[in-house]
Amino acid sequence: MTEVASLRSYSRNAAAVVTGAGSGIGKSFACELARRGGTVLCVDLDASRAEEIAELVNQLGGRGFAYTCDVGDEAQFAELAARADELLGRPTTLVINNAGVGVGGRIGDVNLDDWRWCLNVNLWGVIHGCHFFAPRFRDLGYGGIINTASAAGFAAAPEMTTYNVTKSAVLSLSETLSAELAGSGVHVSVLCPTIVPTNIINESRFPSERKAFAAKAMEKWAFTDSGKVARMTLDALDRNRLYVLPQWDGRLMWRFKRTAPGLYARAMGLGYRLAAG
Repeated sequence: MTEVASLRSYSRNAAAVVTGAGSGIGKSFACELARRGGTVLCVDLDASRAEEIAELVNQLGGRGFAYTCDVGDEAQFAELAARADELLGRPTTLVINNAGVGVGGRIGDVNLDDWRWCLNVNLWGVIHGCHFFAPRFRDLGYGGIINTASAAGFAAAPEMTTYNVTKSAVLSLSETLSAELAGSGVHVSVLCPTIVPTNIINESRFPSERKAFAAKAMEKWAFTDSGKVARMTLDALDRNRLYVLPQWDGRLMWRFKRTAPGLYARAMGLGYRLAAG
């Protein structure tokens, strides 16, 4: 039995790569892994944020290292994957594809540059993480992959078209990957939260008239925090649970849509028309 295969938990004492670690849920993942004795490669596009979180990981009892990477860039991610084991000091056992950005607006109104930006980070960033690490874990017979999607991936709320599309794709990718890796010793979980207080609104490309509303909604209607979401997701990975829906409102929408998809779509459209006046 290899050293990594003898670990009792996928989330404890992990050698982890966390993308989008500089803030929000990514930061909480890095901190929670530190509390569980992990070594964490804190990956972010912002070098100063990556350094800050790596130091925080060290303070919390783990071992943290900073790495700057545009996850949507194939060459940069390939280099990250090639260097991860060396930087972590042992074979990578966990990858959390968490980096994400927000884009909102109606179909036809969102400009195509914003579409490409969002697809590049939210979807290609996850594709790269799975592409470069899943075969390695399969060969090792051990490892964990967490992909951060969103309840937006199945809720399909109007005027969130670009974000919805990317998160729906991440959900499908995760389901496919889970099926392909079944019985291999590799666990896959996909995180689908609703509203969680993070910096995504401040750094998003939403229409100006919607940005203030979104920020207020995040403050008013967040039923949990990023720390709890990270803990629940890591625990779910240990139990080999594919779907992680940490909030009751997300679970309610999930069940409604799966039980009565046509009715759900009509209700969503009616609600939008009424809200639009």
